[in-house]
Amino acid sequence: QVQLVESGGGLVQAGGSLRLSCTPSGGTLSSRPMAWFRQGPTTVREFVAAIGSGGSTTYYARSVEGRFTISRDNAKNSVYLQMNSLKPEDTAVYFCAQNRAAVPTTAPQDYDYWGQGTQVTVSS
Repeated sequence: QVQLVESGGGLVQAGGSLRLSCTPSGGTLSSRPMAWFRQGPTTVREFVAAIGSGGSTTYYARSVEGRFTISRDNAKNSVYLQMNSLKPEDTAVYFCAQNRAAVPTTAPQDYDYWGQGTQVTVSS
């Protein structure tokens, strides 16, 4: 069973940047598509960004497009989320997830392995 571990969260002022990382614990990043989701204190888990197995195909939620960048380095066994121009509404727990299918999707139910999440807090 894949254990995903997120890191890189923290407290940042509005307009700042953070880089989240996701690595599998005790294993190798699979060749499946990966994604980032987030869940705020009063919201349901929502899609943020997804990336295909090769890294060339990416999808973004409209709310983060142009500010966030998802990438993966299979040689370093990691997936990343670079977050720039952060806003207070980006405050949430961010989760890394592995897709059970061969193509990246935006629905949480398509992902079978999840990390525990990392908190991102953006102050105004």
